[in-house]
Amino acid sequence: MSNPANLRTQAEYFIKGLTGGFVDHQEVIAWADEVLVAEANTEDWMIDISTSAEDDRMGVLHHLHSVKGDIDEAALAALLEGK
Repeated sequence: MSNPANLRTQAEYFIKGLTGGFVDHQEVIAWADEVLVAEANTEDWMIDISTSAEDDRMGVLHHLHSVKGDIDEAALAALLEGK
């Protein structure tokens, strides 16, 4: 996902996507892998999502809720546009 949204906003997008059925949890795992490589500081949620089992949708959803920060409502709306 290439956009200016912060990690908390992206996590919220994935939460809405998982619960709304328009994002697959394996996409979230791939995103967490990319975040692990790109971010200077590793956080527990990054590792937890990245190492989630391929069939652990609920675990991925749970870990997304632990991403800290503020949601950028405008960026979230842009991500959700057309979904």
